[in-house]
Amino acid sequence: MSTFTKIKAIRGSLSRSEAKLADFTLNSPNAIRDLSSSELARVASISQSSVVKFTQKLGYKGYPAFKLAVIDALNDKGGEPLLHGKITLSDSLAQIAEKLLISKMAVLTETKNLNEAEAFENAVKLLKSAKRILISGLGGSALVGKDFSYKLQKLGMAAIAEPDGHAQLAYVATFGKDDLVFAISESGKTREVAQVVIQAKKSGSQVISVTKYGDTPVSDQADVKLYSVAEDESHRLSSILARTAQEFVIDILFIAITQSSRQGRKLLEKTNEAVSGYRNQDA
Repeated sequence: MSTFTKIKAIRGSLSRSEAKLADFTLNSPNAIRDLSSSELARVASISQSSVVKFTQKLGYKGYPAFKLAVIDALNDKGGEPLLHGKITLSDSLAQIAEKLLISKMAVLTETKNLNEAEAFENAVKLLKSAKRILISGLGGSALVGKDFSYKLQKLGMAAIAEPDGHAQLAYVATFGKDDLVFAISESGKTREVAQVVIQAKKSGSQVISVTKYGDTPVSDQADVKLYSVAEDESHRLSSILARTAQEFVIDILFIAITQSSRQGRKLLEKTNEAVSGYRNQDA
Protein backbone atom coordinates (compact mmCIF):
# COMPACT_ATOMS: atom_id res chain seq x y z
CA MET A 1 0.00 0.00 0.00
CA SER A 2 1.44 3.39 -1.01
CA THR A 3 2.55 5.63 1.85
CA PHE A 4 0.95 8.60 0.10
CA THR A 5 -2.35 6.72 -0.10
CA LYS A 6 -2.18 5.97 3.63
CA ILE A 7 -1.45 9.61 4.50
CA LYS A 8 -4.33 10.95 2.41
CA ALA A 9 -6.69 8.39 3.91
CA ILE A 10 -6.00 9.37 7.55
CA ARG A 11 -5.31 13.09 6.97
CA GLY A 12 -8.59 14.18 8.55
CA SER A 13 -7.95 12.32 11.82
CA LEU A 14 -4.46 13.66 12.52
CA SER A 15 -3.40 16.10 15.22
CA ARG A 16 -2.16 19.55 14.21
CA SER A 17 1.51 18.50 14.37
CA GLU A 18 0.83 15.26 12.52
CA ALA A 19 -1.17 17.13 9.87
CA LYS A 20 1.82 19.44 9.26
CA LEU A 21 3.99 16.37 8.71
CA ALA A 22 1.39 14.81 6.43
CA ASP A 23 1.16 17.93 4.28
CA PHE A 24 4.94 18.32 4.15
CA THR A 25 5.32 14.69 3.03
CA LEU A 26 2.65 14.99 0.35
CA ASN A 27 3.86 18.38 -0.93
CA SER A 28 7.62 17.82 -0.67
CA PRO A 29 8.19 14.04 -0.69
CA ASN A 30 11.61 14.34 -2.32
CA ALA A 31 12.88 16.32 0.67
CA ILE A 32 12.25 13.30 2.92
CA ARG A 33 15.06 11.46 1.12
CA ASP A 34 17.72 13.75 2.58
CA LEU A 35 16.28 14.58 6.01
CA SER A 36 16.87 12.80 9.30
CA SER A 37 14.00 12.66 11.79
CA SER A 38 15.47 15.57 13.77
CA GLU A 39 15.97 17.62 10.62
CA LEU A 40 12.41 16.92 9.49
CA ALA A 41 11.12 17.98 12.91
CA ARG A 42 13.06 21.25 12.65
CA VAL A 43 11.89 21.97 9.09
CA ALA A 44 8.25 21.24 9.98
CA SER A 45 8.53 23.17 13.29
CA ILE A 46 7.39 20.25 15.42
CA SER A 47 8.95 17.95 18.02
CA GLN A 48 10.94 14.87 17.08
CA SER A 49 8.56 12.75 19.14
CA SER A 50 5.72 13.92 16.86
CA VAL A 51 7.67 12.57 13.88
CA VAL A 52 7.97 9.17 15.55
CA LYS A 53 4.27 9.09 16.53
CA PHE A 54 3.28 10.06 12.99
CA THR A 55 5.27 7.23 11.41
CA GLN A 56 3.89 4.73 13.92
CA LYS A 57 0.32 5.85 13.21
CA LEU A 58 0.98 4.96 9.58
CA GLY A 59 2.05 1.48 10.67
CA TYR A 60 5.83 1.83 10.50
CA LYS A 61 8.18 0.83 13.31
CA GLY A 62 10.06 4.10 13.07
CA TYR A 63 11.33 6.90 10.87
CA PRO A 64 13.84 4.82 8.84
CA ALA A 65 11.06 2.44 7.71
CA PHE A 66 8.82 5.41 6.90
CA LYS A 67 11.60 7.07 4.88
CA LEU A 68 12.16 3.91 2.82
CA ALA A 69 8.41 3.62 2.19
CA VAL A 70 8.30 7.22 0.93
CA ILE A 71 11.18 6.50 -1.46
CA ASP A 72 9.40 3.38 -2.73
CA ALA A 73 6.18 5.37 -3.20
CA LEU A 74 8.07 8.03 -5.18
CA ASN A 75 9.47 5.36 -7.47
CA ASP A 76 5.97 4.00 -8.11
CA LYS A 77 4.18 7.32 -8.30
CA GLY A 78 4.43 7.71 -12.05
CA GLY A 79 1.72 5.12 -12.73
CA GLU A 80 -0.97 6.54 -10.46
CA PRO A 81 -3.79 8.59 -12.04
CA LEU A 82 -4.25 12.00 -10.47
CA LEU A 83 -7.43 13.90 -9.66
CA HIS A 84 -7.56 16.91 -12.00
CA GLY A 85 -9.71 19.65 -10.58
CA LYS A 86 -13.31 19.78 -9.42
CA ILE A 87 -16.50 19.83 -11.45
CA THR A 88 -17.86 23.39 -11.65
CA LEU A 89 -21.14 24.98 -12.72
CA SER A 90 -19.53 26.28 -15.89
CA ASP A 91 -18.18 22.91 -17.06
CA SER A 92 -19.46 21.50 -20.33
CA LEU A 93 -20.79 17.95 -20.52
CA ALA A 94 -17.49 16.90 -22.08
CA GLN A 95 -15.56 18.45 -19.17
CA ILE A 96 -17.88 16.85 -16.61
CA ALA A 97 -17.41 13.45 -18.22
CA GLU A 98 -13.63 13.85 -18.35
CA LYS A 99 -13.29 15.06 -14.74
CA LEU A 100 -15.62 12.38 -13.42
CA LEU A 101 -13.78 9.67 -15.33
CA ILE A 102 -10.41 10.81 -13.96
CA SER A 103 -11.84 11.08 -10.44
CA LYS A 104 -13.27 7.56 -10.58
CA MET A 105 -10.02 6.15 -11.92
CA ALA A 106 -8.11 7.79 -9.06
CA VAL A 107 -10.59 6.49 -6.48
CA LEU A 108 -10.43 2.95 -7.84
CA THR A 109 -6.63 2.97 -7.89
CA GLU A 110 -6.35 4.33 -4.35
CA THR A 111 -8.91 1.84 -3.05
CA LYS A 112 -6.94 -1.01 -4.64
CA ASN A 113 -3.76 0.28 -3.02
CA LEU A 114 -5.40 0.56 0.41
CA ASN A 115 -6.21 -3.16 0.57
CA GLU A 116 -3.93 -6.15 0.93
CA ALA A 117 -4.72 -9.38 -0.95
CA GLU A 118 -4.67 -11.28 2.35
CA ALA A 119 -7.53 -9.17 3.71
CA PHE A 120 -9.69 -10.03 0.69
CA GLU A 121 -8.79 -13.71 1.02
CA ASN A 122 -9.77 -13.74 4.69
CA ALA A 123 -13.02 -11.92 3.93
CA VAL A 124 -13.91 -14.50 1.28
CA LYS A 125 -13.32 -17.34 3.75
CA LEU A 126 -15.58 -15.75 6.37
CA LEU A 127 -18.34 -15.00 3.86
CA LYS A 128 -18.31 -18.55 2.44
CA SER A 129 -18.43 -20.17 5.89
CA ALA A 130 -21.17 -17.92 7.35
CA LYS A 131 -24.58 -19.41 8.04
CA ARG A 132 -26.32 -16.02 7.89
CA ILE A 133 -24.98 -12.68 6.65
CA LEU A 134 -26.32 -9.27 7.60
CA ILE A 135 -25.05 -6.40 5.46
CA SER A 136 -25.24 -3.25 7.55
CA GLY A 137 -25.14 0.27 6.12
CA LEU A 138 -27.16 3.47 5.91
CA GLY A 139 -27.77 5.98 3.12
CA GLY A 140 -25.53 5.44 0.12
CA SER A 141 -23.78 2.58 1.88
CA ALA A 142 -27.15 0.83 2.23
CA LEU A 143 -27.55 0.96 -1.57
CA VAL A 144 -24.16 -0.69 -1.98
CA GLY A 145 -25.12 -3.24 0.66
CA LYS A 146 -28.36 -4.10 -1.14
CA ASP A 147 -26.43 -4.70 -4.35
CA PHE A 148 -24.00 -6.97 -2.49
CA SER A 149 -26.86 -8.94 -0.92
CA TYR A 150 -28.36 -9.59 -4.38
CA LYS A 151 -25.00 -10.81 -5.65
CA LEU A 152 -24.50 -13.16 -2.70
CA GLN A 153 -28.06 -14.48 -2.93
CA LYS A 154 -27.39 -15.48 -6.55
CA LEU A 155 -24.60 -17.68 -5.19
CA GLY A 156 -27.00 -19.35 -2.76
CA MET A 157 -25.76 -17.44 0.28
CA ALA A 158 -28.18 -16.31 3.02
CA ALA A 159 -27.43 -12.59 2.88
CA ILE A 160 -29.84 -9.77 3.66
CA ALA A 161 -29.41 -6.00 3.56
CA GLU A 162 -32.02 -4.30 5.75
CA PRO A 163 -31.86 -0.48 5.33
CA ASP A 164 -33.43 0.31 8.72
CA GLY A 165 -30.90 0.63 11.55
CA HIS A 166 -33.29 -0.59 14.26
CA ALA A 167 -34.22 -3.65 12.20
CA GLN A 168 -30.54 -4.42 11.66
CA LEU A 169 -29.92 -4.26 15.41
CA ALA A 170 -32.88 -6.50 16.18
CA TYR A 171 -31.82 -9.06 13.60
CA VAL A 172 -28.19 -9.22 14.69
CA ALA A 173 -29.34 -9.82 18.28
CA THR A 174 -30.40 -13.30 17.07
CA PHE A 175 -26.95 -14.07 15.65
CA GLY A 176 -24.42 -16.60 16.91
CA LYS A 177 -20.86 -17.72 16.24
CA ASP A 178 -21.68 -19.06 12.76
CA ASP A 179 -23.16 -15.77 11.54
CA LEU A 180 -21.48 -12.71 10.01
CA VAL A 181 -22.02 -8.95 9.83
CA PHE A 182 -20.66 -7.12 6.79
CA ALA A 183 -20.52 -3.48 7.88
CA ILE A 184 -20.25 -0.67 5.31
CA SER A 185 -19.60 2.89 6.48
CA GLU A 186 -17.66 5.46 4.47
CA SER A 187 -16.57 7.36 7.58
CA GLY A 188 -16.44 4.31 9.85
CA LYS A 189 -18.33 6.40 12.40
CA THR A 190 -21.98 5.78 11.48
CA ARG A 191 -23.59 5.37 14.91
CA GLU A 192 -26.21 2.80 13.89
CA VAL A 193 -23.67 0.64 12.05
CA ALA A 194 -21.26 0.83 14.99
CA GLN A 195 -24.04 -0.39 17.32
CA VAL A 196 -24.80 -3.32 15.00
CA VAL A 197 -21.12 -4.29 14.99
CA ILE A 198 -20.89 -4.08 18.79
CA GLN A 199 -23.98 -6.29 19.13
CA ALA A 200 -22.50 -8.76 16.64
CA LYS A 201 -19.37 -9.14 18.77
CA LYS A 202 -21.51 -9.62 21.88
CA SER A 203 -23.27 -12.43 20.02
CA GLY A 204 -19.95 -14.04 19.13
CA SER A 205 -20.34 -13.32 15.41
CA GLN A 206 -17.62 -12.42 12.92
CA VAL A 207 -17.44 -8.94 11.42
CA ILE A 208 -16.04 -7.64 8.13
CA SER A 209 -15.83 -3.86 7.77
CA VAL A 210 -15.52 -1.57 4.74
CA THR A 211 -14.57 1.92 5.94
CA LYS A 212 -12.07 4.67 5.30
CA TYR A 213 -8.49 3.79 6.14
CA GLY A 214 -7.47 4.11 9.79
CA ASP A 215 -8.96 3.41 13.20
CA THR A 216 -12.73 3.97 13.38
CA PRO A 217 -15.52 2.80 15.73
CA VAL A 218 -16.71 0.34 13.07
CA SER A 219 -13.35 -1.05 11.87
CA ASP A 220 -11.97 -1.33 15.41
CA GLN A 221 -14.48 -4.13 16.08
CA ALA A 222 -13.90 -5.98 12.80
CA ASP A 223 -12.18 -9.33 12.35
CA VAL A 224 -11.31 -8.39 8.76
CA LYS A 225 -10.79 -4.76 7.75
CA LEU A 226 -11.29 -3.64 4.16
CA TYR A 227 -10.94 -0.03 3.07
CA SER A 228 -12.47 2.33 0.53
CA VAL A 229 -11.52 5.88 -0.28
CA ALA A 230 -13.60 8.40 1.67
CA GLU A 231 -14.45 11.73 0.07
CA ASP A 232 -13.44 15.07 1.49
CA GLU A 233 -16.64 16.72 2.76
CA SER A 234 -15.89 19.83 0.69
CA HIS A 235 -15.50 17.81 -2.51
CA ARG A 236 -18.47 15.44 -2.23
CA LEU A 237 -20.49 14.61 -5.33
CA SER A 238 -23.54 13.07 -3.63
CA SER A 239 -21.26 10.20 -2.52
CA ILE A 240 -20.67 9.21 -6.15
CA LEU A 241 -16.99 8.57 -5.60
CA ALA A 242 -17.54 6.89 -2.23
CA ARG A 243 -20.01 4.45 -3.77
CA THR A 244 -17.63 3.82 -6.65
CA ALA A 245 -14.95 2.77 -4.16
CA GLN A 246 -17.33 0.64 -2.08
CA GLU A 247 -18.77 -1.09 -5.17
CA PHE A 248 -15.23 -1.91 -6.27
CA VAL A 249 -14.60 -3.70 -2.96
CA ILE A 250 -17.79 -5.77 -3.07
CA ASP A 251 -17.29 -6.65 -6.73
CA ILE A 252 -13.82 -8.01 -5.97
CA LEU A 253 -15.32 -10.14 -3.19
CA PHE A 254 -18.18 -11.37 -5.40
CA ILE A 255 -15.84 -12.39 -8.21
CA ALA A 256 -13.41 -14.06 -5.79
CA ILE A 257 -16.24 -16.06 -4.17
CA THR A 258 -17.60 -17.07 -7.58
CA GLN A 259 -14.13 -18.10 -8.70
CA SER A 260 -13.54 -20.29 -5.64
CA SER A 261 -16.98 -21.93 -5.39
CA ARG A 262 -18.09 -24.51 -7.95
CA GLN A 263 -21.50 -24.76 -6.31
CA GLY A 264 -21.80 -20.98 -6.37
CA ARG A 265 -21.05 -20.89 -10.10
CA LYS A 266 -23.73 -23.52 -10.76
CA LEU A 267 -26.29 -21.55 -8.75
CA LEU A 268 -25.31 -18.34 -10.55
CA GLU A 269 -25.89 -20.05 -13.90
CA LYS A 270 -29.24 -21.30 -12.62
CA THR A 271 -30.38 -17.84 -11.50
CA ASN A 272 -29.23 -16.29 -14.79
CA GLU A 273 -31.16 -18.93 -16.74
CA ALA A 274 -34.30 -18.30 -14.68
CA VAL A 275 -34.17 -14.56 -15.32
CA SER A 276 -33.29 -15.06 -18.98
CA GLY A 277 -36.21 -17.47 -19.43
CA TYR A 278 -38.62 -14.99 -17.86
CA ARG A 279 -37.41 -12.21 -20.15
CA ASN A 280 -37.82 -14.41 -23.23
CA GLN A 281 -41.44 -15.12 -22.26
CA ASP A 282 -41.99 -11.38 -21.88
CA ALA A 283 -40.57 -10.56 -25.33
